[in-house]
Amino acid sequence: MREIIFDTETTGFDPHNGDRMVEIGCVEMIDRVMTGETYHCYYNPQRAMPAAAEQVHGLSDIFLSDKPLFAEKAAEFLRFIGDAPLVAHNASFDFGFINMELEKCGHTPVDTARMIDTIAIARVKHPGAKMSLDALCTRYGIDRSHRVKHGALLDAELLAHLYIELTGGRQIGLSLVEESEREESHDRATGIETHSDRPFRKARPHQPSVEELERHSAFITGIKDALWNDTGRLS
Repeated sequence: MREIIFDTETTGFDPHNGDRMVEIGCVEMIDRVMTGETYHCYYNPQRAMPAAAEQVHGLSDIFLSDKPLFAEKAAEFLRFIGDAPLVAHNASFDFGFINMELEKCGHTPVDTARMIDTIAIARVKHPGAKMSLDALCTRYGIDRSHRVKHGALLDAELLAHLYIELTGGRQIGLSLVEESEREESHDRATGIETHSDRPFRKARPHQPSVEELERHSAFITGIKDALWNDTGRLS
């Protein structure tokens, strides 16, 4: 199943009060495995960036001044997400901004039935715990040392790892290819060479032949006080 894990950065908290989306990052996942396909874009919000928002994501008016308008990239974004379910952390916030931007440029809003909220999942699994992306990444041992400021694509990648853990862990996404890669890695570590293209050979028989039994019996007979001839001493 194809899913899109995404995150947005904005000028503020309320899309109905003049705030705009300034960045979006999307990560494609199929059967709980990240494919490496991503979508990322910055947008000119056509308004000033509040200092508080800039402090969070580091996107300044100067940086965004030459970026495209959302309307110019809306079709590209819609092609990437297709009809896949959309996964976000506090998803109603991100959906609110995406649908506001889509409506502004004459596109149909994304159906909220496609929305999957990782906070809602985390609240069921960890009631009473901190629900921030940072806190949950720490809980699951997801490395976020390279995250200095919020960034939509980086946060979407972290969220993809978190989503995997929240929905059952890595075993859900394991494939035969991954299994093969682990075996090859183990072979390199141990120095054992394996060849998957070797022809299958049946195990050779290990029972002694009649001739071998006779030779063994003659050998034992020539040994003085051989233990093999004294069954009482072996019991």
